[in-house]
Amino acid sequence: MKTITVLGSTGSIGTNTLDVVRRNPRKYTIHALAAGQNVSELTSQILEFRPKAAVVATSSDLDRLTARLETTSLPRSEWPELGWGDAGRIAAATAAEVDTVISAIVGVTGLNATYEAIRKGKRVGLANKEVLVSAGKLVMQAVREYGAELVPVDSEHNGAHQCLRAGNRSAVSRLILTASGGPFRNTPAAALRSVTPAQALRHPTWRMGNRITIDCATLMNKGFEVIEACWLFDLPPSQIDVVVHPQSSVHAMIEYHDGSVLAQISATDMRMPIQYALSYPERDQAPVPKIDWSQARQWEFLPPDFAKFPLLKLAYRCQEAGGSATCTLNAADEIAVQAFLEGQIPFSGIYEVVEETLARMPARSPQSISDILNIDAESRALARELVVARAAGAVTA
Repeated sequence: MKTITVLGSTGSIGTNTLDVVRRNPRKYTIHALAAGQNVSELTSQILEFRPKAAVVATSSDLDRLTARLETTSLPRSEWPELGWGDAGRIAAATAAEVDTVISAIVGVTGLNATYEAIRKGKRVGLANKEVLVSAGKLVMQAVREYGAELVPVDSEHNGAHQCLRAGNRSAVSRLILTASGGPFRNTPAAALRSVTPAQALRHPTWRMGNRITIDCATLMNKGFEVIEACWLFDLPPSQIDVVVHPQSSVHAMIEYHDGSVLAQISATDMRMPIQYALSYPERDQAPVPKIDWSQARQWEFLPPDFAKFPLLKLAYRCQEAGGSATCTLNAADEIAVQAFLEGQIPFSGIYEVVEETLARMPARSPQSISDILNIDAESRALARELVVARAAGAVTA
């Protein structure tokens, strides 16, 4: 039986992970659950899965969780060990009895715990883009040094991972990642400046959190996936292509030197890649619908519009530049996306804030996770200043 810590247990990946565990009680057990501020959902998860530890974001969240647990019928003697913040997350991820960590906390909040789990040689099911986007070089060095396993959970990288099992790694010529195209695939470029947050949050395929949904609308999310893929599969950006595939059935393709292309195809259900990450190298039954090949279907594959979605091209440039560029890219994007959601900048302003933040931040070569976190904080501060300046300019105008 595998013992699991879930970082980000109340989010989409976390709840889907727990559903896989729920369906396989003889194969998996939960050691720890780490959440943010959703103590109501976390309390329900504690009552069902009875973890040994539970972690929240802040000390005030811990007070709220304690108060909520006191209203339940669970005796104090059966409560999990409660913690908060980075120290709590690290303890949950590095506990000796833990085999596998699902890293699904959005943002750099989960970076330290994921990195320390890798340093303990754990298997990490990685669903947190920021881990590799912000600190890919350091993380992959630790994977090699400590013999950890990094199995991607994102559907595209998980699909590529599966395709790479079918051939000689040295014979790979290209990795092709698919993108749904988001809600604005057919929207004229001139109309994008006036789109609303509500429109941008209507993803045609997946149900996700607000930031990742907006990143899908700008194709920034696909840019992050290109950066991740470079680190996961040791490929330069020039060997990674993106194609728009609105049906979201083909998740990734690998082209080999002889021209053969292998594709990973499955239903749009995150429980399949989660199950794969937990059971690899075995393939267990996953609670997802199978594709009905008796039904007629049509799949499209289109080139992305780099002019309409410039953040995708910017991601390629940052990965080619190396150093701290991708860390700044991620930090500035998170600030800009939040500013858009709050109505401070227009949709097109997301790119403008990110691009200017990159232009103003000095290039560095981070040597530690502490360096990464410092660069992240400085990049966020600069991006906030740029947002405020733009918002003030809009009001003046």
